[in-house]
Formats: sequence, structure tokens, C-alpha cells
Amino acid sequence: MKHFRKELWFETRQRRQFINITPTVRECLRESGIREGLLLCNAMHITASVFINDDESGLHHDLEVWLEGLAPERPYERYRHNGYEDNADAHLKRTVMGREVVVAVTAGELDLGPWERIFYGEFDGKRRKRVLVKIIGE
Repeated sequence: MKHFRKELWFETRQRRQFINITPTVRECLRESGIREGLLLCNAMHITASVFINDDESGLHHDLEVWLEGLAPERPYERYRHNGYEDNADAHLKRTVMGREVVVAVTAGELDLGPWERIFYGEFDGKRRKRVLVKIIGE
């Protein structure tokens, strides 16, 4: 069994942002040479997420509004964690959106549905963070 590991680094200009990383993950798969197996892609920071969904701007807006309704950034004093940092909402948003995705690799391709794309979700940006891509298979 072969294995491949690569770190992807991101530094967003905004505090919250969704980035379609599917092309980059596909390039990692090509680089690995693995044709059949599993690909794990996970955020290595507790205020960021990797998730699968549609790449449609209206949906991205709806996700942002929904997440902000669940865990509003302000007022900062609503969260006990904000006595340490002002990013408690980012931790909660990450919990809802998830840490990682696992995608089947079939015939050297990501086995995604027709509209599925892999996203990096940043909830406390403007600093460097990484995503791990780990692929195992043959």
C-alpha cells in the first residue's frame, strides 16, 4: 500500500471565507500516483474546517448567514472563551462544519458527486493555517 502526505497553507484576507480547494486536492492526488484508495483532507486548526458542498455563491451566503445566526461573532462578552481570545464563535462554527472529509479514490479520480466540491472554511482568518491531505491506497 502506498501513502502520500502534503500540507496546504492558507492565509485569508478576511476573518471568514470559503475556498474551493478541489483543484488543489486533485493535484495532490495526481502527484501521489495512487489510483484506488482513500483521501483524507482535514483542517489542522480548531477555528477552520474542511467540508464538501456545492460551489454556488447563494449557498455560500446562506451558510455564512446561518452560521452567524448559530454562533454570532458579537457581542464578544457572550462567550466565556473570549476572555482569552475573541474567537469563540469561530470554534463553534468549526464544530458545526466539521474538521475533515474522506473521499474515495477510484481510477485515479476523486469519487465526488456531480456538484460536490471540497472547501476550506476559515472562521478566524488573517493568519497562516494549514490543511493536511493524506492519501492511502494502490
